[in-house]
Amino acid sequence: MSEIVATAQDAAGGIGSGRLVLVVGPSGAGKDTLLRLARAACVDDHDIVFPRRIVTREASADEDNVAVTPQEFRRAREHGDFAMHWKAHGHSYALPAEINDDIRAGRTVVVNVSRTVLGALRQAYANVVVVAITAPPDVLAARLAARGRKSDGDIAERLTRSVDDASARADVTILNAGSAEYHGRQLLRVIRNEGWHE
Repeated sequence: MSEIVATAQDAAGGIGSGRLVLVVGPSGAGKDTLLRLARAACVDDHDIVFPRRIVTREASADEDNVAVTPQEFRRAREHGDFAMHWKAHGHSYALPAEINDDIRAGRTVVVNVSRTVLGALRQAYANVVVVAITAPPDVLAARLAARGRKSDGDIAERLTRSVDDASARADVTILNAGSAEYHGRQLLRVIRNEGWHE
């Protein structure tokens, strides 16, 4: 289930004039690792924003999320504090409403989202780039097993999950099976709109 929450679209058919870079991919693909490397490289660039997601599960060392209870999440959603929210793997996720101001100010906003919300986000924002981060199935399985997080649920089920929707197609795909630093630079080039091949 996904939903774009009360986001007034601007005149050009979507919120602009900045860019919304959406990072997607299966659990274990290394999205958070590559995002952490890209965020560190952009620490002095105030035109690139990495908002923290709001999530109804415990925080972990691997992710930079704001952990809230389901009740706190519901209150924030009803108060209009989210630009968008969705459910995945038994948890609720959201992005703060402030990202709309960042986009309107011409900044690049980089977020990790579920593939199920890509269609709605492509409609709500004028300039969207989808980056899929993936890895071979054996690498994904090994990473999920090593993580050992109970909230990951059934690993086999997560590895076979797919989204059959044309709007869920990626503009760029990074196969994260080698050096995290190398693939982090690929992601950084997309974020900076420099292309991604080295």
